[in-house]
Amino acid sequence: MAGSVLLFVYLTKLTYWIPTMPLFHLAIIALIQGLTEFLPVSSSGHLILLPGLTGLEDQGTAIDVAAHVGTLIAVIFYFRSDVRDVMAGIPSLLKRDLSDKGAWLAFCLIVATIPVIIFGLVLKITGLTEMLRSIAVIGWTMLLFGLVLYWADRTAVQSKTTDFLSLNDSIKLGLWQMIALIPGTSRSGIVITGALRAGFTRTEAARIAMLMSIPTIIASGTLASLDLIGGTVPLRDVGIVAVLSCIAALFALRLMMQLLKSVSYTPYVIYRIVLGLILLWIAYV
Repeated sequence: MAGSVLLFVYLTKLTYWIPTMPLFHLAIIALIQGLTEFLPVSSSGHLILLPGLTGLEDQGTAIDVAAHVGTLIAVIFYFRSDVRDVMAGIPSLLKRDLSDKGAWLAFCLIVATIPVIIFGLVLKITGLTEMLRSIAVIGWTMLLFGLVLYWADRTAVQSKTTDFLSLNDSIKLGLWQMIALIPGTSRSGIVITGALRAGFTRTEAARIAMLMSIPTIIASGTLASLDLIGGTVPLRDVGIVAVLSCIAALFALRLMMQLLKSVSYTPYVIYRIVLGLILLWIAYV
C-alpha cells in the first residue's frame, strides 16, 4: 500500500513536467511579454490579443505569472544598483527614518503602488477585468494613450532626476499607474507620461517607471497566483516562459534606455497609433 502511494505521488509530480503547450507558442508568449513589458506599448494588451487574433489557445494564469516573473527578474537585475539602495534603506524605513536616500525611494515606491493595488482588487471583485479584455478597448487605449504620451513628450519641461522624486510625485504617478489596469494602456507608458508631466527627463521617466514596475509586478503576480491554488502547474512550460521572457526583457530594457539618450518616444507612439487603428478597424468593420 505504501509503495503504491509513493508511486502515485511520483507519477503525479512527473505529470507536472509533461508539456501542455507547444514550444513555439510558449516562445511567442515569452517574447511578447519580455519585449513589451517595459516598452510603452502595453504587454497585457498584446497578450490578450494573441489568442484573439491568432486562434491560439489562451495561455492561462500560470503562464502569465511565469512571464511576469521573468520580466521581474530582468528589471531587478538591470536596475540592481537602485534595488540595492532600496533594500538597504528598508531598515531605516521601518524605523520611520526617511533621511536615507534608499529609504525615501522605497517609501515613494510603496506609496505609488497603493492605488494600483486597490483599483486592481476592485476590478477583480467586480469582474470588470474580463469585460475590458476586448479588441475595441485595446484599440482605443492604444490610440488615445499613445497620443497622450506624444503630447507629454513634446510639451513637458524635462529637467528632474529621481533624486528630486517627491511624495506628491509618487501619489500622482500612482494614480497614473492605476489607469494602466485598463488593457492596452501600458503600465510603463502611462507612468512615463506622468513622469514627463512631472518634469522628469526622458531617461529618468523611464527609470522611475521601471522601478515602479517591481512592486507592481509582485503585487499583480501574487493576486493572479491566488487563482492557481488547488490546481496543477505545468513546471516545464512555466520554466521556459520565465527564462525566455527574462532574456527578452533584458534586451528590450537595454535597447530602450540606450535609445532614449538620443531618441524621443515618438517611434513607440507611431507603433501605438498604427496598431490602435488596425484594432479599431478589426473591431468595428
